[in-house]
Amino acid sequence: QAQLVESGGGLVQAGDSLRLSCAAAGRTFSQHAMGWFRQAPGKEREFVASISGLGRWTDYSDSVKGRFTISRDNAKNTVFLQMGRLRPEDTAVYYCAARQYGMSRSLNFDYWGQGTQVTVSS
Repeated sequence: QAQLVESGGGLVQAGDSLRLSCAAAGRTFSQHAMGWFRQAPGKEREFVASISGLGRWTDYSDSVKGRFTISRDNAKNTVFLQMGRLRPEDTAVYYCAARQYGMSRSLNFDYWGQGTQVTVSS
């Protein structure tokens, strides 16, 4: 069973950059697509980005495309979310997730981390 632990969240100002990391336990990391989702207070959890098992394919929500980059290091069982030009509306708890059967924009991922808070001040 995969365990996912996010890190790297914090309080930043609008326009700043931040990199989130998600460390995964288990020996089948490269066989799982990975995703980042976020949930702001009072809102539903939403898709941010995903990456295929070998990192060949990526997908982004329209709201972050061009500002965020998802990547992974399978040798270290880690997936990253590099966030740039942050906006106050990016404030949310960010979750990483693993999915055994390919990338997805929906919440039907198999494993989830506990989340890390990102707060962007104006």
